[in-house]
Amino acid sequence: MILVCFDGSPDAEAAIDRAGELFPGRPATVLTVWETFTEILARSSGPGLGYGTVLAEAHEIDAAAEKAASELAEQGAERARSAGLDAKPRTVMRGVSIADTILTVADEVDASAIVVGTRGRGGIKSLVLGSVSNAVVHQADRPVVIVPSPALVAERAARRG
Repeated sequence: MILVCFDGSPDAEAAIDRAGELFPGRPATVLTVWETFTEILARSSGPGLGYGTVLAEAHEIDAAAEKAASELAEQGAERARSAGLDAKPRTVMRGVSIADTILTVADEVDASAIVVGTRGRGGIKSLVLGSVSNAVVHQADRPVVIVPSPALVAERAARRG
């Protein structure tokens, strides 16, 4: 089982494509991590005025975020199947950190490898940030494949060329 992290960014798409090249035909879980609205607020300074109203609507916001994450995970799984993996989507609410959540899911699915991109979308849509891939590779107890950003690959090729 290969665990592929996906947030819909071009870097995550590149990670899926590379996973298909490296592990053709292998079963894969395409993971999208989502965050609750209150968790996001807790890490920020809060919305200011109207805070109570926003919190009252947090359940609806969370339901919409979970639904969007599920749809995104399915899109990633479809891309992974097109890339040659036997992929299924999985959506998980963020735990202590995104990296910890990825590692927990890797344990749960007994992943033989984790595949991540180097950068993600940032903010609420973030899954695979450079800091996340860095944390995963330093804390993992299994192989981690970090796929460089397509933009970074192009930049490096231009410098060499």
